Amino acid sequence: MESLMDKNVPTVPFISILYREHAKFLNEKIKDEDLSFGLFPLLIKIYNDEGIIQEQLAHCFHLNESTIARNLKKLEEKGFINRVQDKRTKRIEITQKGRKTAQKVMDYDEKWDEKIKEIIGDEEYISFKNTLIKISEELI
Repeated sequence: MESLMDKNVPTVPFISILYREHAKFLNEKIKDEDLSFGLFPLLIKIYNDEGIIQEQLAHCFHLNESTIARNLKKLEEKGFINRVQDKRTKRIEITQKGRKTAQKVMDYDEKWDEKIKEIIGDEEYISFKNTLIKISEELI
């Protein structure tokens, strides 16, 4: 069967396709959680690094602090996190609702990765992921 993808196209459109398909997959699975796709990575980072501060999140995601602050406000209003004053900074803690949702997202992310492995195999998946990490590290 002939591929519908033009091999002469640069890499970015393919990365964009993967990103959009992943967003559709997660949004469908987590639609009842009242959480947008853009907030998933932030919630998972807070889940994995509870007590992290806003400045660290901005650095981690390569976003300015005002963008992080807006997103934290959304997460807090929806009951996923609490911001706790600690001297001059606010530590971010995840709520029980946030934990439950973060775990769901991570479980579905694992299922997404399994779909990728079914397509390219475990060895090629590891190589693909390592390549993406290497490129990301070099570009930032």
